[in-house]
Amino acid sequence: MEMDERKHKILKAIVQDYIATAEPVGSRTVSKKFELGVSPATIRNEMADLEELGLIEQPHTSAGRIPSDSGYRYYVDYLMDPLSLNHDEKKNINQEITSRLSEVQEVIEYTGKLISQVTNLTSIVLGPKSRSGILKNLHFLPYEQGKAIMVTVKENGSVENNIVDIGPDTSPEELQILANIFNQKMSGTRVQDLKKGLINEIYSELSRKRRIIDGMMGTLERMFDDKDGESEERVYLGGTLNMLDQPEFRDINKVRSLFSVFEENNKLKELLSHDQKGLSIMIGAENADQVFKNCSIISATYQVNGKQIGSVGVLGPTRMDYGKAIAIVDYMTNSLTELLTERYRRPRT
Repeated sequence: MEMDERKHKILKAIVQDYIATAEPVGSRTVSKKFELGVSPATIRNEMADLEELGLIEQPHTSAGRIPSDSGYRYYVDYLMDPLSLNHDEKKNINQEITSRLSEVQEVIEYTGKLISQVTNLTSIVLGPKSRSGILKNLHFLPYEQGKAIMVTVKENGSVENNIVDIGPDTSPEELQILANIFNQKMSGTRVQDLKKGLINEIYSELSRKRRIIDGMMGTLERMFDDKDGESEERVYLGGTLNMLDQPEFRDINKVRSLFSVFEENNKLKELLSHDQKGLSIMIGAENADQVFKNCSIISATYQVNGKQIGSVGVLGPTRMDYGKAIAIVDYMTNSLTELLTERYRRPRT
């Protein structure tokens, strides 16, 4: 059975109306709302064909039909009109993100909140690993007598501040020399991979400050240490209570199973794990975990300097507004990539 233009229009109408109302869609509703130029009887015949194709189904004894997972997939792949955020939405998002660029973790966490606010769905954002990684640069800020704040920037964009001992007689100029030598010798290097020869080079250039260097190296090693399995991507959830506003989740058992998964970082990370570039759209039973069989997840990855460091996703019922959700995930991942890459391309002062 072929999918002709009329069937396309009727399936599109059923999906869009069910997304908007959460109520099964009958032939009269399609005829009145969408003005397809055919009678309700003709629409009923076409709906019977769509049901035979497995694209719509009849819930219980209702006279109306709802899209199946296959129907949503067909809609997303072939029928959905592409959407984009309007100028004001983009402007507000960029302002909110840019105002928090001083701390990458805050940017990523707030991204989830913005997504959940715009879509009224649940957002899942996977942040970069907090400990392991490659050193990009470091610099020092005066703190108090004999101490300084060592600001360490990793290539994944994360920033850490640590107080280090510098001795009572170290001047700001000497601190700058320390930072310059460390950046020259260590930028782009995994701290775990440093060889003794490189440390000796730094010692020879700064032999008078060996004690300070030892302290700094100890701090760096602790920051980048992954031997105890502490290097975990952080998962940020936003708008989890939005699930309670969805008619599909009025069943307390469904909500309980979903909310229990929200406590399991590994399962949430699996939802966002995909190797393909661009958007990933998993609908209903396409999700490997049965707890998400009534949900869809739209996700994409973001990068810093061309390296994938995390993912952004929207989780909601299969009856979600796919056009809006795809538009916000696509825009947010592109914005995060551009803003974070630019932020760590600029010289730090």
